[in-house]
Amino acid sequence: MARRPFIAGNWKMYQGNPDGAASLAKAVIQSCGSQEQQVRVAVCPPATALAAVCGVCKGTGIGVGGQNLYPKDEGAFTGEISGPFLSSLGCTHVILGHSERRTYFGEEDQFINEKVIASLASNLVPIFCCGESQAQREEGSTEQVVETQIRGGLANLSALEIEVTVIAYEPIWAIGTGKTATPEDAQSVHAFIRTVLSDMTDESTSAKVCIQYGGSVKPESAETLLAQPDIDGALVGGASLDAESFAAIVRAGL
Repeated sequence: MARRPFIAGNWKMYQGNPDGAASLAKAVIQSCGSQEQQVRVAVCPPATALAAVCGVCKGTGIGVGGQNLYPKDEGAFTGEISGPFLSSLGCTHVILGHSERRTYFGEEDQFINEKVIASLASNLVPIFCCGESQAQREEGSTEQVVETQIRGGLANLSALEIEVTVIAYEPIWAIGTGKTATPEDAQSVHAFIRTVLSDMTDESTSAKVCIQYGGSVKPESAETLLAQPDIDGALVGGASLDAESFAAIVRAGL
């Protein structure tokens, strides 16, 4: 079945100034034009800029995502942001399980699973990240690592909840390094992910899940990656900070 491509920009810890972030969001809207009718588009700025970017993107068809959430609605959790907080700003998505969260902040599958469940309860679409390190790839354990992350991170979800979840396969060795998996290698892992999802639910559900590729995605690599049958979009890092580069990746999804 045809899945509508989804391109999301992860601004990471850049463009945290509300005015600068709003300007970038306006440039993205202008550069992408009406293409969000054919390709789903979202931007994920730092928390300090979420309100400004949500205001700019409201009514444009471009979604806004948080980069993280804490799996409680409220409480004595200093420095954290909840799903209801994100929803109240107008956010539509949230990135969860990113390798930087796993590596630098020690987030494990069970905790990420709690976040996924909390995001769905707040009507946020989770962009669930998974991927292997260079060492894991070299020892041939890519599929084992990815399957463990998916089964752990998406545990206790219904088929419908899995269907609306976005999976972002991001090989850690390709994030911010300039290295990109070959289209064939990326396709192989994406197809494997779909078989895991099929086993967790059924083939019909698995066929509907959007699976993005992430890891140094650039305009020059996007077209061949997005041409693969099981690659449904991209989670874009550095290139999303330039509106023209990001729009070029969006156009590659047409």
